[in-house]
Amino acid sequence: MSEDIVVRLCAPTLAGMKTGSLFSCQYSTEAALLEDLRQLNLELGPKGVRVLPMRYQSGRALIYLYRPSQLGGDLADPVAHDLLSDRGYPCGNCDLCVAKLARRLRESPEFPHEIGLFLGYPPDDVRGFIQHRDADCKCVGYWKVYGDEQRAKRLFRKYSICTEAYSSLYAKGRSVAQLTIKT
Repeated sequence: MSEDIVVRLCAPTLAGMKTGSLFSCQYSTEAALLEDLRQLNLELGPKGVRVLPMRYQSGRALIYLYRPSQLGGDLADPVAHDLLSDRGYPCGNCDLCVAKLARRLRESPEFPHEIGLFLGYPPDDVRGFIQHRDADCKCVGYWKVYGDEQRAKRLFRKYSICTEAYSSLYAKGRSVAQLTIKT
């Protein structure tokens, strides 16, 4: 797995601005990918970041890079709690919630839209997407916005600036570990 893809697709999470990022990558063998993830966890774990494979399909893996400490706060939000509880998540234990999400990704024919809660999206926007899908969306950026449009647009700009800066620093020789902020 290329570090470049981690930087390009996870910069706001590496910078501590966002709870989590989800990305797909190709792998030659599952064992090689797991070794890459093990190494990444050794480097990023002390900085408060965890990396997990969520699903394998047709030579591609869906990878979740996240900050467990931030996820706990996000999932404690009453709207997030209700959305997850309604879907059978074991609220109150982030690790078990992540495990349940991985099971849903592997077993469900539909993509579990509550995944936005695990990525740091505002719970009102996740709820709005689940209830309305494409209707009544105020704007689209890193996610579809149903709630505070101005706040979301500010975050979208920050995430884009962060991604550009991190990509530039990576191109100049910084490693993923060097780019990851400890929280």
